[in-house]
Amino acid sequence: MDTKITLSFDEEIIKKAKAYAAENNISLSRLIEFLLTKITTKEYKSLEDYPIADWVSAVAEGEAIYQTKKASRKKLKDDFFASRK
Repeated sequence: MDTKITLSFDEEIIKKAKAYAAENNISLSRLIEFLLTKITTKEYKSLEDYPIADWVSAVAEGEAIYQTKKASRKKLKDDFFASRK
């Protein structure tokens, strides 16, 4: 049974991901489902342990930075507003 969720991504990433999905004759929803299935079927202790395939780079923009330490709410807010300047 399918369940709907709402996610937010950078607009350019969505454009690239939609193009990638269309080129591979798959919906964006099924592409994301496929990725989540791959991630959750193995035991990875952190995102750094997960082997990112080359094709992910085709839809990614620049180097991915994963934050594994919990930042304070104030720090997250300050970082967000600093990135919008």
